[in-house]
Amino acid sequence: MTPDLPPVAPSVTAELVEALSPRLRKRLDAGVTKLVARPAVREGDTVRIAVDDETDVVLHAPGGTVTGADAIRCGCLLAPDCLHRAAAASAAPVADEAPPPSPAPAEAAEAREGTEPVPGTGPAAQPDRTGPAETETATAEQRAAARTVRDAAAAVLEAGADGAGAVLQAGLLHAAHTARLAGLPRASAAAVSVVTGVRAARSADPGYRLADLAGALADVLGVAHRLPHATGPDLTELRGTARQPYRPDGSLRLYGLFSEPVLTATGYAGAVTWTADADGRLYTVSDVAPGGPARATGAADRAVRIGDTALTHRELSRAGLAVSGATVSPTGRLGAGAGVRAVRASGAAWHDEPLDRLWAVPAAEQVARALSGGQDLLFLEVTLTGTVRETTGDCLLADCAGLPLRLATAHDDPSLPHRDNLRLLAAARGSRLRIVARLVPEPLPRALLLAVEHPTDPAARVDLGLDRLRHADLPAGAVAPPAEAAPTADEVPLHLLRRRVHQAVSGGRRVLASAGSVSGDAVRLRRLGLATAGDLLDDLHAAAADRSRDAFGRLLPADTDHFARAWLAAAVYTDAVERALCAGGWGAATTGTPSSEPSSATLARG
Repeated sequence: MTPDLPPVAPSVTAELVEALSPRLRKRLDAGVTKLVARPAVREGDTVRIAVDDETDVVLHAPGGTVTGADAIRCGCLLAPDCLHRAAAASAAPVADEAPPPSPAPAEAAEAREGTEPVPGTGPAAQPDRTGPAETETATAEQRAAARTVRDAAAAVLEAGADGAGAVLQAGLLHAAHTARLAGLPRASAAAVSVVTGVRAARSADPGYRLADLAGALADVLGVAHRLPHATGPDLTELRGTARQPYRPDGSLRLYGLFSEPVLTATGYAGAVTWTADADGRLYTVSDVAPGGPARATGAADRAVRIGDTALTHRELSRAGLAVSGATVSPTGRLGAGAGVRAVRASGAAWHDEPLDRLWAVPAAEQVARALSGGQDLLFLEVTLTGTVRETTGDCLLADCAGLPLRLATAHDDPSLPHRDNLRLLAAARGSRLRIVARLVPEPLPRALLLAVEHPTDPAARVDLGLDRLRHADLPAGAVAPPAEAAPTADEVPLHLLRRRVHQAVSGGRRVLASAGSVSGDAVRLRRLGLATAGDLLDDLHAAAADRSRDAFGRLLPADTDHFARAWLAAAVYTDAVERALCAGGWGAATTGTPSSEPSSATLARG
């Protein structure tokens, strides 16, 4: 996948791949690899790829997105059913597909507020839970669409990211399109996230995380599994919403907190600026659109798109904003409609009111809020104590009110200054600083570092994804200590099950089917009180190895649904226990956190 190409709607990719002959489908992955290596030239709304000296593939993207199969043209003799058009669509980022048109003018007006994805922005307000009656069930069309999504996602899991080529990806994109048409935007978005993660894995994208892909697969399989049986509010949640509904919120007086760059595997980039009102409620202002690293680093110096203000994102993160006629989404995102007015106002330092109250909330209470579905930003006061070496790189060690905390980089892309800034901060050992971080739900207290109080100027702050620290910014004589070695094992050996869950996502069924004996792992899990984990590990390997043969000894097609259900039970269990361990590690109490180990029977029913 290459961000040099415009995003392509899922239905377009599915249509072009489906039109290929069986012979060309076998060559599609090689065609994608070849096409990605060719230069792409952008001219306005058109992107041209030179396949060879005589043949070009042209993608026409009015508005920045390819929305129809006829918008991808090729000059080769086999066109229109050629390999090149399907390869171009398969190599491009996946676009957000517009929902079916609604006849209600009010809903159309809400949709025009903006629909760019804003990764990492946790909800700052609870969504409206108004929903159908308790007895309402999914329609026959929705149940069929959910089965289509489940089967396509199970096929991807069966092959693993290593084996899920463009044909399997197109099958899941077709299922995503079917789900959206059936009124299931959550299942559709989850399916697209899986395709995006698979493409990132296969292209060695530096932003790829195996845990993220595993989470996306668990989400899409879980939604598709539960939706046919859901009723009432549960059905509303599983259906999801296609657009964020913006609602009037009157006049707002906002104070800038920090800005962070956005750079996603789906080909979107830009910046998000976080602000807070006098009561500590968080609001975001975003500028996210198709693009790459250059847009992520440059968006901070673009004017925010609210009213007539000329403030840039970088300036707003230190200043304030007075807004009238404000419209706000359930996640706290400010709309930019025609009736919104905004002017610059004075800002506030992190140690001054009203921002100071954000850091007055105990860390355990903030973590409990995040694990219960609230916004995932943490406002902490820490003392830097050193660095620790991990497989993904060094991270900072800090003391947070007596709690050992690990602070990792929020993004590893070399075009962003996250990692360079973290290396410099390691030299400020002993400094007591206020930080803004994003919670990582792991057994050991861990967060992604987003912004930090300036090491020598308490009135200033540093946005670690946009600003670059210099050695002169550090306390006099600051020297980075040597990194310590990270512990080699978890206190609770949940990693024995998590490792197999992740191995299946990466290598598919065959990795678990050919793995050596795991009886020792299951015995260890049971000996330490994780009997359900041991049972799930046994069930997962049994499902992977379950291959029947016909009367002639030939292997029959694998039962992908059986393997997917066993994997989903293990993934759901692992996530639930990890969240409980995370809450325990921070000393937080959360609603919905299991007080005891859930049984395998409970997981099977869920």
